[in-house]
Amino acid sequence: MAKKRPAATTAAKPQLKDGEIPVVGAREPCPCGSGRRYKACHGRAAAHVGTELVQRPFAGLPGECDWVALRELVPAATVELSLKGGLPEGVPSVTLATVLPMAWPALRREDGSVLLGLQNESSTGDLARDMADTLERALTTEPGNPVPARKVPAGGPRLQDLLDLDGVFEPEVHTGFEFWIPDAESAQSASPEVAASLERANAAAIPTVKLTGVDAAYWCETPDKNHLRWVMPHPEEKLLDALARLHAAGESSLGDGTRLVGSFRAHGLMVPVWDLPTGVSAKDVEKPAAALAERLAKALANDAPLTAEERRARGGLTNRQVTLS
Repeated sequence: MAKKRPAATTAAKPQLKDGEIPVVGAREPCPCGSGRRYKACHGRAAAHVGTELVQRPFAGLPGECDWVALRELVPAATVELSLKGGLPEGVPSVTLATVLPMAWPALRREDGSVLLGLQNESSTGDLARDMADTLERALTTEPGNPVPARKVPAGGPRLQDLLDLDGVFEPEVHTGFEFWIPDAESAQSASPEVAASLERANAAAIPTVKLTGVDAAYWCETPDKNHLRWVMPHPEEKLLDALARLHAAGESSLGDGTRLVGSFRAHGLMVPVWDLPTGVSAKDVEKPAAALAERLAKALANDAPLTAEERRARGGLTNRQVTLS
């Protein structure tokens, strides 16, 4: 006869709270004491957190629309960031950059300052969590070194937890990426890889200018025509209705030869796009953009049902939407 196993005692392992349960191998027993494998117990929730797509990762940050523009539309730009509680000792500044050499997530310069890259891939589906992890590591990285990419652990802080939410967000758009190398001495000592990366980035950069009279609108120059790409904070359905009203009334352009051609959808926000003639500069569209903003505000306040012509205009705008993220 098989030996009888000792009866299970009622003195089970102490139950841990969710916040106290460490991450273990997927096939190991869950540390909570349930008797199930980790992947079938608390690992299931952790995996969900690690892959869930956050539609508006920059919501709640100052300048959400500009965050989206710098992530998706602007080649070269920087922004000085303010941290909650101020900068740590030995870190004179933290600067957000659209992209860094070799696509590094971040760089700790020789003087201790930090450059944080924005145009990088997300490993968790939440850009704000990925970038917060990179920022925390950059603040403690030895000066003179890049911060490598890694798979971000679930449950970490987000940018909204680390940045001063009362601070300002004022992008500075650059004509190229010379801000990677702050002075002539650094330029001479830059590695061949960084120098080659700088050359490639400068060659691909599209001339871009941020308008001063309205928020988050960026003029850019391309070989065939120029464009205005304007990130707007309004709910998509309401914004589509408002633009359709303007379009049906012939009031959606920015002047002669310009036209509203469609929109991008990026990080939970809508980005209407206007085609501009080649000779139209950023300065030329400052006043027309401000006037359109006033017309748009009135259209957004209009809750009347769309007319048949406005519905057709709305359908055309919807058909010309492109999702970037």
